Amino acid sequence: MKTFVVFTPAILLVVVLLNSFVLTEKAAKKKPVKEGKSAEIANIIFKSTDGGQTWQDISNGLPEKLQREGVSRDGFFASDRGLYIRAGNGVYHREPNSTPSIWTKEVFPGHQRNIAPGKNGLFAYDFKGQFLQKINGTSMWSPVYTDFQEQAVRLNKTIDYYYTNYKVKFVRTIFETSSGTVFIVSSNSLFRSTDKGKTWKQVHVGGGAMNLVESNGVLLATYRAGIVRSTDDGQNWERVLSEAGAGIAVERIDVGFAAIVNNPITQTNSLHISRDRGKTWTAVGEDLQPFWSIFFLKNVGLPQSSPAILSIKQLGNYLLCGRTDGLFRSSDLGKTWQQLVLPTTENYGFNLSVWGNVIYIIPNKGC
Repeated sequence: MKTFVVFTPAILLVVVLLNSFVLTEKAAKKKPVKEGKSAEIANIIFKSTDGGQTWQDISNGLPEKLQREGVSRDGFFASDRGLYIRAGNGVYHREPNSTPSIWTKEVFPGHQRNIAPGKNGLFAYDFKGQFLQKINGTSMWSPVYTDFQEQAVRLNKTIDYYYTNYKVKFVRTIFETSSGTVFIVSSNSLFRSTDKGKTWKQVHVGGGAMNLVESNGVLLATYRAGIVRSTDDGQNWERVLSEAGAGIAVERIDVGFAAIVNNPITQTNSLHISRDRGKTWTAVGEDLQPFWSIFFLKNVGLPQSSPAILSIKQLGNYLLCGRTDGLFRSSDLGKTWQQLVLPTTENYGFNLSVWGNVIYIIPNKGC
């Protein structure tokens, strides 16, 4: 009898514990999954509102995998609508002037993996030229430029790897002007449309990885042999800057334009400023070039590692220049430069975006 009295509470205890475990499991299944996000995530993206003197980590809420993989150079941008970061099958958005690190995720309905700002809303696209756009103020993604590939293949007969394997022209990027003209960089060509993508014309060949910028009726673009310029809304282009190498970056600044081009002879990137709407250019930023000892090591064939100039932006009265070994700031249009103290992270430099008086940097993981 004593055994029964002792054994019965033990059984009841086991039943209660099992029942509690089952309820906990059911509750866990109903609990929303955070898709790899962590409240402790850090070192993905930083922001500065004082010209780069101090930095705030705003990474909380982003996927953990971004801490390991990093974000590509063209995988994020800032605009008047906030900050956008491409990751996985969607894009993460942070509202402007948001104090806490609150991110919302937009999932693409297709397989788009790239993003770009548009006049009326955000573009999402893939290398096969499947475009979506979300009009500002809406939550729906709609297909756009559905006839682009058919027209691009007809206009450009070049047979390359992507056409051979996928029967498409490889799409690199998309750019929309303030007047609504749309440009798509595809394979080695630049295509232009003025009727919202109904018809396309090929306006430049041999472009490579072209990036476009617009200011006061002038368009500039990087291309395989430097910088090209258009004053007729992109119908015709002329080369205005070259050091025999590719254009690396081009940006609009208060006095005109800034551009970075590569010199294949010295194997360095150089910075240039134009004050006459991109017609003529002046080299600046000698302080940012590698020391003579680097060139000597190159000439004698010894191993060396020289920092490369990769990006240029304007922040108020400052120019900001991103190099593989850090971020530099100039208050005299590139004559002299001061290196800023950046957050300590394991990376290969920083990718840079600026909007208003805010700087955003993302450590480059080499992807």
